[in-house]
Amino acid sequence: MSPILGAAGGMSARAYGFTSVIPVGNYESIATTTVGSGGSATIAFSSIPNTYSHLQLRGIARSTAGGSSSVEVLCSINSAVNADRNHYIYGNGSTVSSGAQIKNLIGYALGVSQTANTFGATILDILDYSNTNKNKTFRSLAGDDQNGGGDIIFNSLLFATTAAISTLTLSLSAGNFSQYSSFALYGIR
Repeated sequence: MSPILGAAGGMSARAYGFTSVIPVGNYESIATTTVGSGGSATIAFSSIPNTYSHLQLRGIARSTAGGSSSVEVLCSINSAVNADRNHYIYGNGSTVSSGAQIKNLIGYALGVSQTANTFGATILDILDYSNTNKNKTFRSLAGDDQNGGGDIIFNSLLFATTAAISTLTLSLSAGNFSQYSSFALYGIR
């Protein structure tokens, strides 16, 4: 079992309703990727089988980008399809905002100028990913801690395509994924 599935983050996700109706035993590991010492511009999950009802992606990320702001973790599907809409609720300890935008944002990664050895965390649910009669919807809960500061976001994405999702590609808005960034993809029966 991947350490990401067994992490305490799964317990907090239940509090937000992410796994409240899905028994933990119904999660099956599809693939896990951990970035090596050279870093990586993207992380891709391809040839995703269409044998599950839903998918869940869990990950931790750090960026090679400098600066004191968090870097956005972005997700595209099937090699090039971008989100048509993103609704979010965001907070950073002093500011709260909400709104809609056209962006593939699913989470945050910390940059090299931020707290050493810490990572942003993301839990992403992909609902009815193989149903060719529905547009694709995602929901994510993500955040990072920066010694008392940080970011948290709860958001949803709409991909106006009925094509089954066979590929997920993750990238960052700045820099590359740094060593030890790790994402695990699970199928939910």
